Formats: sequence, structure tokens, C-alpha cells
Amino acid sequence: MAGHSKWANIKRQKARVDASKGKTFAKLSRQIIVAARSGVPDPEGNFQLRTAIDKAKAAGIPSDNIERAIAKGAGQLVPDGDNLEEIRYEGYGPGGIAILIEALTDNRNRAAADLREAFRKNGGNLGETGCVSWMFEQKGVVTLTDAVAEDLLLEASLEGGADTYQLAQEEDLAAEVFTEVSNLENLNQILKRNGLPIGEAELRWIPGNTVEVTDPDLARSLLKLMDALEELDDVQNVTANFEMSDDLMSLSMV
Repeated sequence: MAGHSKWANIKRQKARVDASKGKTFAKLSRQIIVAARSGVPDPEGNFQLRTAIDKAKAAGIPSDNIERAIAKGAGQLVPDGDNLEEIRYEGYGPGGIAILIEALTDNRNRAAADLREAFRKNGGNLGETGCVSWMFEQKGVVTLTDAVAEDLLLEASLEGGADTYQLAQEEDLAAEVFTEVSNLENLNQILKRNGLPIGEAELRWIPGNTVEVTDPDLARSLLKLMDALEELDDVQNVTANFEMSDDLMSLSMV
């Protein structure tokens, strides 16, 4: 898909490396709490909850922790899932790169202050609502973890109502299939029914156009900012409209 940033794949790789960290556990637990709160607290009848649980299991979160997060979201432990609120923030990174941030927080003032400081320290600035969101479109994305015949992928994608798919060469990622948000669960089920190796299904913001970053110093500054934003407790996802080569990405992350 045009405008697909490699940052989503980098985050997936980093999540595996950081899976043992309490912060990663906390972020995934928050996703489960909100998903359980927004629908029935049963993964069989709640697609958002089911995908959140799948992510948690992939990161190695113990079953007891997952069950506790579901109970919390259902109001069986702490009232109303800790009053977590979903908020989207927007801003600019070094070189004018557009950045979209999804947060889950119980204190929006704290979240905004932490984000503003992270931007300030790393050559960017937090913007007003709407300043960059028009550059992105939310899509449903199903990832495939093992190689499949492209004719089978095409046939299953068409059956599932996908918009397009993109073959990949990253480790543990063979392809990504894109669809409208409302069709994600249907696509996921049809791909599974066709025997395709599903990794995860998620909603993702996709930039309409991207900026190619070629300067090493800019790349280093940009990735430092992305990392700083990801590290914040309230931040769940960070998306940006940049592309850079694998070599530059690796060099800048050292």
C-alpha cells in the first residue's frame, strides 16, 4: 500500500524484544481493559477484545494477568476500568514529519504535558487537533507470518473484501492485507478459513503520502523522538509519515 511506513514493523520487532518489560505489559493490559469495557467482556463476542488478548499472549503476558485486565474492564475489580480515556494527539517531528499518537490515559492533562515535553526535547512540537490527521486514513490490517502462494493470497483477499495487500520481507512478516475498518473482522475470519497464517489483526493509521528520509542526522533525531513518545506510559501507538532505507533505519537505531 502506498504510504505504508516501516515504523509499524519496527515497533513489532521492538515489542518482542521489550516483552519482558513491565511497561509493555501495562500498555497491552490497558488495551484489554478498554476493549472489555467498550463491549461484552467475552472475546468470542468482542473482536476488539479478542485481538487485544492475542497481542498480549504474543508478548508473553501470563493468562492470570489477562483475566485480571478483562475483569477490571468489566468493572468487577477497579470501577470502570480505571477511567481510562482514549485520546488522539498530533504533532510534527524533525524535518516537518507528521506524527499521530494514540493514548489511553486516566489524566489527559498529564498525557498532554508529557507529550509536549517529549516533542520539545527531541526537535518536534505537539500540534493542535486536526493539524496532521488529514494526512492519514485508518485501515484494518491483517498480517501474515509465513509465506503463501500469491494466487491464494489474492483469491482470499478478494473473497474477504480487502482493498489491497502488500508482500513483505521482514522477519516473521510475509504480507499485510488492508481493508476498511468495518470489514476487519470479516476479512480476518475469511483469511483464517482459507488457511492463511494470521499473525494479528489491528486498526492502523496509514499515511496518504510519505516523506523519504535520507539524511542520517535527521533519521537519528526522528527515531529518537519516536522512541521517546513510545516510552510514555499513556501512549499506545505512534504513527508517522516517513520512509527510510533499512540500512539507514538500522544505523540510526544503534
